[in-house]
Amino acid sequence: MRCQVGSLVSLIPCQPVSCLAMGSRHQARERALQILFQHDIHGKGELHLDEFWREYSVSEESRAFAEQLVRGVLDHQKELDATIAKYATNWTVNRMPIVDRNILRAGLYELLWVDEVPAKVTMDESIELAKSFGDDDASKFVNAVLDKALATESRLAAKRADPNRPTWRRADGD
Repeated sequence: MRCQVGSLVSLIPCQPVSCLAMGSRHQARERALQILFQHDIHGKGELHLDEFWREYSVSEESRAFAEQLVRGVLDHQKELDATIAKYATNWTVNRMPIVDRNILRAGLYELLWVDEVPAKVTMDESIELAKSFGDDDASKFVNAVLDKALATESRLAAKRADPNRPTWRRADGD
């Protein structure tokens, strides 16, 4: 079941906010996916984050991480889509299901630009989102694309070397 909040469509079943047992970053990833999904459906334009956060109350930590993911995906969308297209055999990004492409965008953004999150965590979380919100094959597809990117992209060498540890870049970007 999906519900509508004003002009926003929810991917998560309508229910009172009782997600406190969930990890705050897991919840943040779900909320980021909702926002990205809505933005993708409605096209370019305002994100309407204030309206969204009025409906989905979360901790400040969850909100900050969700907004980091959303803004990062939108700021780097062209590069993310090109990278996804490189590894999504026989698929163009615009023909992928909206949920799948936004899980891939957020997961790839997290792999490339969120150094404090280990690759294993990003991969596991992306696969879980695909299982929860995608069709029966979504988790396999998300796993395959992100795994190819992780195994191949030179920028991910540090995360590839030890997928269980966060990576830290020097202030000069190395």
